[in-house]
Amino acid sequence: MKTAMDIPDKEGRKRLVIVGGGFGGLKLARKLKGDKFQVVLLDKNNHHIFQPLLYQVATAGIEPSAVSFPYRKIFKKRTHFHIRICEAQRVIPENNLLETSIGVLAYDYLVIATGCDTNYFGNDGIARQTMALKNTSEALFNRNRIIDSFEQAQNTGNEEKRRRLMTFAIVGGGATGIELAGALAEMRKFVLPQDYPDLNIDEMRIILIDGSSRLLSAFSEKSSREVAEYLKSRNVEIKLEVRVVNYGNNKLVLSDGQAIDTENVFWVAGVKANSLQGFPSEAYGAGNRLKVDGYNRLHGYSDIFAIGDTALMTSDAFPKGHPQVVQPAIQQAKNLIKNLQRMEQGRPLSPFIYRNKGSMATIGRNHAVVELKNLRFGGFPAWAVWLFIHLMSIVGVKNRLFIFMDWMWSYFTYDPSLRIIIKPLKRE
Repeated sequence: MKTAMDIPDKEGRKRLVIVGGGFGGLKLARKLKGDKFQVVLLDKNNHHIFQPLLYQVATAGIEPSAVSFPYRKIFKKRTHFHIRICEAQRVIPENNLLETSIGVLAYDYLVIATGCDTNYFGNDGIARQTMALKNTSEALFNRNRIIDSFEQAQNTGNEEKRRRLMTFAIVGGGATGIELAGALAEMRKFVLPQDYPDLNIDEMRIILIDGSSRLLSAFSEKSSREVAEYLKSRNVEIKLEVRVVNYGNNKLVLSDGQAIDTENVFWVAGVKANSLQGFPSEAYGAGNRLKVDGYNRLHGYSDIFAIGDTALMTSDAFPKGHPQVVQPAIQQAKNLIKNLQRMEQGRPLSPFIYRNKGSMATIGRNHAVVELKNLRFGGFPAWAVWLFIHLMSIVGVKNRLFIFMDWMWSYFTYDPSLRIIIKPLKRE
């Protein structure tokens, strides 16, 4: 077994280990205060990522630093709080131990908030050759790839290569897919003709592919139709009820026999939970999610919890578990804070009840769709609501200001100013 992780003495407190600083883990770490717990936050990155706006980083709309928030800055004034950047590998529940890449850590309470990652459905080739959009590094890579594709298209005299470079296929018609398609369409209309006057921008193709019968299948049919009509008006090609069979040699093969020649494929077709190993096979459910009871406890364990995307809590209302979006993670974190305090006081736990606050997605300038419990609307009002909600959800006043300034500059000038290629330095 690995050596013990270097963490200060608990000084009589109970050690709460939070694995993952996504929306659920961050909410739990920020709101759980007091002298009863020593909190240890573990994450592979040294920063929290506001994932809903990563597509804007990928399309040069906002700076990556505006959606990435260092944990040590967020928690710099906290006592009995410790941050370690590492990879959690395996739980040894019978000994209350967690194995990580930097050592073994004992816990009194363990909260697994590891979120989810891109699901390639077992196709390793697609995983290696397509672009995902789950973290800041991927968003920056995508931004480099998009801009570099136009630079290469500008330089080549080979017409077939130029068409491949200017063809962008997006696999997945959920919120990320339609937002990415809309952002690329905005670039094609407002930005690229100015940047590349020698290129025929009309040769640029944006193709949105989904295996279901409509886009945004989690929304109402009316919203799906509205989104599809708007994207088509922006010359986005939509292919529904088809799956990707393979991608290789710059050829994307679909289940209906079509083949698309492209060097740029975005894969946003699904997610799978980043659940920790160490539990019996029956602890894992569909999508590798960890099965939990109505209090977010793993079945059979009184001191291990899972929240957010990695938690599978089934009920009559949610037979397949809660949707893997932001609100369930945040609400489960808030409920868990109360229950941890109740456990320490010997009081009965409070069951988690999900309150659906609605869904929203933006598809371009002045246009979005918003669905609340008894209200659905689109167009400019929905776009304004989307802007406000996302801006208020950003961590830190400074980051909100920077994003607001970027948005306003782009809105009034039609000219986002972040179109630079930053490639990592490679040393021999």
